[in-house]
Amino acid sequence: MSSNYRNFRNNVPWLILFLEAVFIVLFYFLFSDDSAYRSSISYPAFQDVSHMVIFGFGFFLTFLKRYGFSSTGFNLLIIVLGVQCSMLIEGLLVFLLQRQKEDGLKRITKAAVSMTAVVISTGAVLGKTNPVQLILMTVVEIIVFHMSTWINNIFLQVPDNISMMHVHLFGAYFGLAVSSRFFEPSPRSEKNASTPKSDLFSMLGILFLWVFWPSFNSVLAVDDKRKAIYNTYFALAVSAVTAFMLSVLTTKNGKFRMTHIHSAVLAGGVTVGYAAHSIEYPWIAMILGLLASVITILGSYCLQRCLNPALKIHDTSGVHFTFGLPGVLGGLAQVVLLVIKNWTNLPRVGYLVMIHIGAFCLTISVALITGFITGLILNCKLFKTIPVSKYFEDQFYWEFPHLAVGF
Repeated sequence: MSSNYRNFRNNVPWLILFLEAVFIVLFYFLFSDDSAYRSSISYPAFQDVSHMVIFGFGFFLTFLKRYGFSSTGFNLLIIVLGVQCSMLIEGLLVFLLQRQKEDGLKRITKAAVSMTAVVISTGAVLGKTNPVQLILMTVVEIIVFHMSTWINNIFLQVPDNISMMHVHLFGAYFGLAVSSRFFEPSPRSEKNASTPKSDLFSMLGILFLWVFWPSFNSVLAVDDKRKAIYNTYFALAVSAVTAFMLSVLTTKNGKFRMTHIHSAVLAGGVTVGYAAHSIEYPWIAMILGLLASVITILGSYCLQRCLNPALKIHDTSGVHFTFGLPGVLGGLAQVVLLVIKNWTNLPRVGYLVMIHIGAFCLTISVALITGFITGLILNCKLFKTIPVSKYFEDQFYWEFPHLAVGF
């Protein structure tokens, strides 16, 4: 371990220093005007998204009993690096395409929203990657995600606020593709498990995410932010209630199972993200929340027992059924709602359906292809892939004695 540690110490600081130097230079050239000090988004709205990404996802990923420090610490590291990278990419697109400049607070809010894709992907490879691999994955994924949204905006004419809501789909399937290139841990590994304390911290993250999800779905909405907040809240409420109901019905002893609550209480918020600003009645959002919770819990059984073993994919945090499947359901729901709303104009309905289905297929395809390639690159010998015996261990990176005292 000592030689690997020296390699870790010699690589990570210099990679971070190099990236920060590049970021500072590019910020000097791209953000030298006063647009950064104008604001079309309120600071409380940005603060909600920031709390959600840092606190919510940071604690959400702490369910592994020996990987809590790495889950929260590395989450903060990749977010602060990724937000800078995301703003630079957006600035380069504005410069190269001569697009209208946005105010500073909207830029950083969009960057924080886009980082959700990276954090979701991190959940799929949680405990199996070293910091160098995580940093490189962050930079690559942010670049590719912006390329995907740019294609949706320019060629498919999908509004920017809708294409940004593809973060759940993109993050889930990019992470799954990357995870497929890493070795699977042993099914009997004791480290790939949780404790009551780690589950409690993870539930704290779920509560943060649940509370702030309405802000996440409404912060970039153009038409009616209040409607987006309203619909998201009711979808979340019904998905949470359904999660508790299905948890009791699907366990052998008739008790609540914490993994079901972790997975399904957020499903409603993910599903209505695409159409939250346009749903006319709250009962529609409530139905979507119920269906999202059902597909999440039932999908977790099918994926964990059938699909993942067959494809040899180890999804550490279950991002496929937590974010991927509800995202797919949300895409289908948006198409159905468009058909119902415009059914009297058949040519327009056909065009809208084709555009939105094309955008979802493009997002998933780009995520899978680029994620697979990224996984191959990250497993090169140059990046010192962690041996399977060292998966899910804080001790490899952090100077803490907690493992020795039974933490």
